[in-house]
Amino acid sequence: MTAPGNTLDINATFRGGGRSVEWLDEINKASIVMLAETGIVPKDVAARIAKGIQQVIDNEKNGVEGFAPRTSADYLDYEPRLIKVVGPEASRLHTGRSRQDLASTIARMNLRDQLLQVMQALIAARESLLKRAEEHVETIIPAYTHGVQAQPTTFAHYLLAFEGALARATERLQQAYERVNKCPLGAAALTTSSFPLDRNRLAELLGFDGLVENAYDANHLAPVDSALDVAAAYSILAVETGMFAQDIHAQYAEPQPWFMLAEGALTGTSSIMPQKRNPAALEQLRAQASLVLSETQAMTWLAHNNRSGMFDYRMYDPVPAARVLTVLNLFKQIIDALVVNKARALEEVNADYSTTTEIADALLQRAEVPFRIGHHFASQLTDYGRGKGLKLAEIPFTEVQRLYLEKANAPLPLQESAFREIISAEYMVFGRKGLGGTQIKEARRCLAGAISALRLDQNRLELHGEEIASAYKELEAEFKML
Repeated sequence: MTAPGNTLDINATFRGGGRSVEWLDEINKASIVMLAETGIVPKDVAARIAKGIQQVIDNEKNGVEGFAPRTSADYLDYEPRLIKVVGPEASRLHTGRSRQDLASTIARMNLRDQLLQVMQALIAARESLLKRAEEHVETIIPAYTHGVQAQPTTFAHYLLAFEGALARATERLQQAYERVNKCPLGAAALTTSSFPLDRNRLAELLGFDGLVENAYDANHLAPVDSALDVAAAYSILAVETGMFAQDIHAQYAEPQPWFMLAEGALTGTSSIMPQKRNPAALEQLRAQASLVLSETQAMTWLAHNNRSGMFDYRMYDPVPAARVLTVLNLFKQIIDALVVNKARALEEVNADYSTTTEIADALLQRAEVPFRIGHHFASQLTDYGRGKGLKLAEIPFTEVQRLYLEKANAPLPLQESAFREIISAEYMVFGRKGLGGTQIKEARRCLAGAISALRLDQNRLELHGEEIASAYKELEAEFKML
């Protein structure tokens, strides 16, 4: 998927999620560069260590005996390999460091990487929503509150509501990214060390925007709230995508749904009942969103009632994003595959009494009838029509007049043509006046605003990618110079 203005391969730039071993390699490169620049490690020794770091990477990549690919980012598992190719002086790489700040940094690099992937997927989903909304600015559909048909709206209006929710989700993740992208490296275990490490240089080489300054906070408090920050944003996103799945799935209870999934990979046929088309993708979207909720809540429970400094909440990959990406990719596929039966949707609106709100409004606007009188009349009209098995438009106008006279003790101040006009779905939907309503002009304005906001979010995402790519490029150049 390419969002408006996108020219950057985000997934390539950020090297995938949960790449803790690779992040340790990058941290080691940055550390030896900084140690050489500050003179904490003599440059000739730093050069030998740098060559060793690269040799370990190459040996693992080429399957050299004794250098099987690492499955752990624990520095105590790594250091023996470096000593094997460099000698005892290799341990100087760990000057002023601890496994505590290494783990905190790796966790942040994983969170940062995954946040950017999720934001990319969110932008792709939002683009699909906006594309479909643009196609359905004039498609009237029923809308529901309390599970009951409430008022008619447009499919575009409905989709723009969910796009707005996903735009806020993008904003939450962007805000979380700004807090996550702070470097704890150089904090050591609790209090830094007696070596004058250049922590700002480490942050710069690894593409961080700044530091978690307090060394205690860096390793023992910030890891908790940073992970919970991301988990909370993912949780909200899961709730909203699950809600969408339920909305669409409810249509499948109807003999003739007014929107459904196109037959194909996202639907399945019953093994025994040939007429059934099961919306498998919707069920999976709902289930996967629920699993995201359970996984993100796990982070809260791990951190709950713990002392600071405990291991429980300080995993290398504290909030795995793989399932979040699954949810967003499936959500996008469903949006792209939705088929809307416009005639059936309008028929559903006309089969109920969801336009009666407009009767009360029109009586007030055209004849100064107090709203509550008009509301009571419209409610009585609804009860009468339903009791007779009639649709609203099928109630004889003489009965409409009689019921109003009984309720208001006055003649109905509307001609039949005016009454028929105001109870039509088209009049109600396209005659709205308020900001954010369903009228065509306002829908197009909202659509244009959402597209502009999407482009800004995409540009911001690209900028993050460019900043990290630039930092890694500088790191690689400085590392090779050693």
